This record gives sequence, structure tokens and C-alpha cells, in this order.
Amino acid sequence: MTIKIGELATRTECGVGTIRFYEKEGLLPEPLRSDGNFRLYGEPHIERLRFIRHCRSLDMTLDEVRTLLHFRDTPDEGCSDINTLLDTHIRQVDMRMAELVQLKSHLTALREMCPGTSNAGECGILQGLNDCSCH
Repeated sequence: MTIKIGELATRTECGVGTIRFYEKEGLLPEPLRSDGNFRLYGEPHIERLRFIRHCRSLDMTLDEVRTLLHFRDTPDEGCSDINTLLDTHIRQVDMRMAELVQLKSHLTALREMCPGTSNAGECGILQGLNDCSCH
């Protein structure tokens, strides 16, 4: 079975530009070409692209995906480095969650500065944004 890039995009719910980007980044192997120079993809491309998309849906970086693909392509290697990679990613998610909680707190405090019944010149939110020092 061979399909063109549009069909690959449809089957994997991935944009054509993204597919080309993953090829350029070396995450997706170069496809065969037709006589008319169309890219021709097979089942391995579909499976690999779905794997990449799943990793990306978990907010993994391209380097993390690249590392996981390496292990996927070399199934006889040990998986302790995979566990380390995921543990690191989990810690990064925890840090971002803490940052988002802090951001929400700041936004909530700003929102409480204005009842929404005054004009923009007297808006507590705008005044609060003027008074806040940037970090």
C-alpha cells in the first residue's frame, strides 16, 4: 500500500506542512517518490507519524520524541533511559503547573481590581497593570 501525503495527513490527522517538517527534522523517514515526484508513504510512515503525534500530544519536545523514536527503532536496548526521560518530563510539567497556578492567582487579583462599571480611564485592571513591575 502506498499513499500520497494528503492521504497520510487525513489518516493521521496531521497537516501536510507538519509532515514535511517532521521529514526535514529526521523524525519521519524520507518517502519513496513516484514517477511524477509525488511522495509515497506506507504503513510504517502512518504508524511512526501516529507515534510522533501521540508524543507531541503529551507536550514532548522534538528532542524527546527523537530519543523515544531511537528506542522504538532499537527494541533490544534497555528502557531505563526512557524512564529517566519521562521522569524529567513529568517534573517539567509539575513546574509549569505551579507557574500556571501562580499566573492564575495574579490574573484573579487583577480582575478583582475592577468591578466593570467604570470607564477605561478608571479601570482598576489597567491601573494594576501600570503599577505592576515586570519580573
